[in-house]
Amino acid sequence: MSDERLWARMVDRRSVNRGDQRRTALLEALDELLREQTLEEINVAEISRRAGVTRSAFYFYFESKATAVLALMAELYDDASDATDLLVKAEGAPQTRIRSVIATLFDSVDRTPHTYRGLLEARATSPAVRELWEAGRAEFAEMTAEMIERERAVGHAQPGPDAHVLAAVLLDLNDHAVERHALGVGPEREAHIDAITHIWIQSIYGSTS
Repeated sequence: MSDERLWARMVDRRSVNRGDQRRTALLEALDELLREQTLEEINVAEISRRAGVTRSAFYFYFESKATAVLALMAELYDDASDATDLLVKAEGAPQTRIRSVIATLFDSVDRTPHTYRGLLEARATSPAVRELWEAGRAEFAEMTAEMIERERAVGHAQPGPDAHVLAAVLLDLNDHAVERHALGVGPEREAHIDAITHIWIQSIYGSTS
């Protein structure tokens, strides 16, 4: 699965690590500002000033404030990577495993809902961010499709739509669910997770048992 270095290459202008102090200061400043304002209201000068660095330092690391939000969401990406690893190993009861994966995504959003809302803004306004997000999502979809195909091959999962199409649709469901959760407009959290788990199980295995 994707590791930290791949995510860094996707969002950073330079080949750097997360231990870089100036980069860390910029991301911490952006995180603070997203607690107070929308991404649209924030400007690079304000991020740089709060971080105690120059505007040129910001652009040394990031193409735009939108791509900086992606870097800020690296922990979410890592959590999604771990969740996908758990999913594709297909070990243990499907109900327990899939619910754990979905709950992990909700947990990630709950830790920093303000940054996820910033990500939604960035994704809506920046073609570059959309492209990077879709690249990561395509990787998750491919791994999920491979798991579905393996489960079908050994008779654990039922026949159904093309595995790649099914994986893409199920990830669409996850994306929409966590988006609504971050915006505070979805169903109650546990009921929401239960319903998504039910759809995944029925779609792949044809049973909730």
